[in-house]
Amino acid sequence: MSRLSRNPAHEVSRREFLLASGTLALSAGCGRPRPVSSGKRGDVARMIVLGVDGMDPVLLQRFIAEGRMPNCRRLIQQGSFSPLATSNPPQSPVAWSNFISGTNPGGHGIFDFIARDPRTMQLFHSTSRLEPGGSPVKIGKFLIPTAPAQLRNRRHGATLWDELQRHGVNCTVFRMPANFPPTESEATTLSGMGTPDLQGGYGTFTWFTDGPAARTRDVSGGRIEQVAAREHVIECRLRGPVNEFSADQEQAEVLLTVYRDPEQAVARIVIQDRTLILKEREWSDWVVVKFSLLPYAVEASGICRLYLKSVHEPFGLYVSPINIDPADPSLPLSTPPDYSKRLVRELGYFYTQGLIEDTHALTHGVLDAGEYREQALFVHDERMRFFEHELARFRDGFLFFYFSTLDLSSHMFWRTIDPKHPLYSPALAESQGDFIATLYEKVDRAIGQAMERLDDQTWLIVMSDHGFTSFRRQFNLNSWLLDNGYLRTSGAPIRAGSTQFQGVDWKRSRAFGVGLNGLFLNRVGRELHGLVKDTDADELARELAAKLKAIRDPDTGEAVIANVFRSSEVYSGSHAADAPDLIVGYHRHYRASWDTILGGFPRQHVLDNTEAWSGDHCVDPQFVPGVLLSSRALPPGTPRLEDLAPTILEAFQTPIPDSMTGRSLRL
Repeated sequence: MSRLSRNPAHEVSRREFLLASGTLALSAGCGRPRPVSSGKRGDVARMIVLGVDGMDPVLLQRFIAEGRMPNCRRLIQQGSFSPLATSNPPQSPVAWSNFISGTNPGGHGIFDFIARDPRTMQLFHSTSRLEPGGSPVKIGKFLIPTAPAQLRNRRHGATLWDELQRHGVNCTVFRMPANFPPTESEATTLSGMGTPDLQGGYGTFTWFTDGPAARTRDVSGGRIEQVAAREHVIECRLRGPVNEFSADQEQAEVLLTVYRDPEQAVARIVIQDRTLILKEREWSDWVVVKFSLLPYAVEASGICRLYLKSVHEPFGLYVSPINIDPADPSLPLSTPPDYSKRLVRELGYFYTQGLIEDTHALTHGVLDAGEYREQALFVHDERMRFFEHELARFRDGFLFFYFSTLDLSSHMFWRTIDPKHPLYSPALAESQGDFIATLYEKVDRAIGQAMERLDDQTWLIVMSDHGFTSFRRQFNLNSWLLDNGYLRTSGAPIRAGSTQFQGVDWKRSRAFGVGLNGLFLNRVGRELHGLVKDTDADELARELAAKLKAIRDPDTGEAVIANVFRSSEVYSGSHAADAPDLIVGYHRHYRASWDTILGGFPRQHVLDNTEAWSGDHCVDPQFVPGVLLSSRALPPGTPRLEDLAPTILEAFQTPIPDSMTGRSLRL
């Protein structure tokens, strides 16, 4: 079989997908055993669901055909395979919320990675929000709150595991996305995507260096700290959380001291009571770090890993994002609360932040492609230890286990398999073009381990929330709205960076984009300075949709936007009114730019994507279906993410709540 490093895979077309489907069906049909009957209701004592974020149906079938994924082939021969219709928009927090709640975004209220407060126009992470506590009392230089702040999960509706647990089915849900903080439950759960690091971000690395071109600054997803060596000793200040007890709201810090060997490529690193000896290009194990917030009373505990990239000329030390310490969590990570602590006792420390693979460090050149790959493989190997642990103790009920590495590594390495991507290079394809395929093979081995547990009373489902496409070109939606008179500024607009709508004159603006796919009308009675009346909203929405679908890439002539969806036509449920008015479904190869999703107005409307984040899925859902593999035969058709919760509930003879709009897929 040809390896991707020698024969880079081109971006697949719908026709290629259909051909691949036919080829797989024919090959699977040869000598295919009779499918295991789904039987009658309630014939399931155990169910294992593997959630593989970003598994793409076209790549899956290609790798099966190449012999890379024998366990997936066996699973399909025994049961069934289908593309799985993703959410609209096909963003991970939206898609996983569809799976969790068995309904569309109108029912669970998560519409994007980014949300906005219509009264203040402030942007925030969509899945959770910290509600302020009582007014603090100042004592010296410290602020003592009179009532604690409340961290709230913004996802609404029933969860499939709570419904199961309520009806006597034991549930373990390991790193479910969009479940931070974990909703109150009798189930055993560990939070996943959406869990912040100790600084409150989605992952904030630190890079200490004395490189001549370095300067101290914050970058997206990290901080660069320029340091100086004095007689081979380097003192570094490692930042932790913002100290909410401090009147100045300063960040807590700890001292990290590096003693370099003057001749050898090795260093001794002291951080609090821990001493490490690292060679150049060596990773540390987990290090516990304590940040004092209120002397003798309150501290925040975190864990991090260090990578000594270079010892001399220049010095370079990478410190991972400070993860919440699962043995002493300062924010809730699990239900029951001691589950994360028990995992540490049994298996050791582990990543707790939601987005684990450090894509930011790769983007900013702190880690190179090989070093990122090493870190991502560490993540996968760590997850496999926990998977094997949970699988070994699984006796009955429901087990969900989440794998992240396919998704984030496909985001970063799609440029190695798409020769038409602006960042494609033969050298990178030769050195890293096999990485995505390697990860699929590793997932296949996990599937094989789960298949060893199959019997007449056990059902295995492997599913993904979405697939992938190449992200070659980016579109500045808010720039287009500004330059076409739908959005106005009070003065000359700032034409660089993610400005979070700085300078926007809301009293004269009719529409604005938030997040990766959302387009809002500035409506009277909803937004603080609403301009668009309800009687004018439909006409404006139709006008915007028509003009957006007519946009052509000036360099290629291709359509940038495939569809613009009216949320009132695609969403239902008690939270549908909170949705963006329009959902922008980008064409294959296009996506919203990084600047526009946070309210920026760059000059160009369409331009190349020149970041390592080269694959994506935040497009029209038709282009990026997920995957559904089942050890039991399922009827033909096009299943949807929201169909899985009702299917699982029915398998255990559990009533399906009225709020679930999905349908059971059982025969």
